[in-house]
Parts: sequence; C-alpha cells; structure tokens
Amino acid sequence: MNEFEYDDEEFVSKSELKRAAETQQQLGEKLVELSEGKLAKIPLDDDLLDAILLAQRIRGTREGFRRQLQLIGKLMRQRDTAPIAQALAELEQSHHQQNALFHQLEKHRDAILAQGDDAIQAFIEAYPSADRQRLRQLYRQATKATAQGKPPAAQRELFKYLRQVATT
Repeated sequence: MNEFEYDDEEFVSKSELKRAAETQQQLGEKLVELSEGKLAKIPLDDDLLDAILLAQRIRGTREGFRRQLQLIGKLMRQRDTAPIAQALAELEQSHHQQNALFHQLEKHRDAILAQGDDAIQAFIEAYPSADRQRLRQLYRQATKATAQGKPPAAQRELFKYLRQVATT
C-alpha cells in the first residue's frame, strides 16, 4: 500500500472537518442568542453553559466576543451535539407553532369584527369552550368603539379573550 491509498471509512478530508467545525460554531452562536429561560430547556453541561453565559455578557466587546464564540465552537466539537441540536430544533418548532396560532387568532378576530355572529359561530365550532355571550359582548364593544373613533382597546380585549380560549 503506497502513501496515497487510504481506507475510505477512516479518511475525512480537511474541508469536511472544516465544514463540521463551522456547523458546530454556528450551533454555538445560535445558543448564545437564546434567553436564559430557553437555554434551561437545552441539555448543556456546566462548562458549555458558563461559556455561553459569558459570551452573552461580553457581547459588546468585539474581539473578546469573537474569541469566546471560538471557544464555544471548540467546546461544541468536543461533545455530542445531536441532543443540543434536537432541543434547539424543538424550540424553534414551538416558536413557529405559536406564531401560526397567533396569526390564526388574528384572522378569527378580524372575521368576528367584519362578520359578527357568523364568525362567532365559526370560532365556537373550532373552540367549543368559548363563551358565546362573552364573544358577542366583546364584538359589540369593539364595533361601538370603532364607530366612535376610539382607540382599538376593545379589539385588543377581544384578541386577548380569543388567545385565552385557544391556549386553555
């Protein structure tokens, strides 16, 4: 076997190693962007968590922050990051689901304000725990406030009620 023959299973190119390191670095940067509450939901060991929290504190210092991100990338390369990536993906998925629900509730609110009882009935069919009388009362308050040119406080109250019903 000469020096240029490699076993395909063991050989990893330098470019491949660099791409893997860059992926780990990007994962670490995403972790630095998270709040402490969201970080608590991700399986991190103490060393990595401390490095992330330090990076969040020194974000304003350009060179120090850059070097801290490199350290986080190095720590990430020393660990199995599959559970971390999975937890981060679940957090992002949860965020997307909350946004979708928010937009759906905005559509329900707009439909109720535009169509009245028909849209209230449609919302009650989607969410049977909703109180029809409360929805009608909020609808009347919102349309009255709009007709009088008042700020949209009643519309916000309607939306709050819709969100309360949808999340319980």
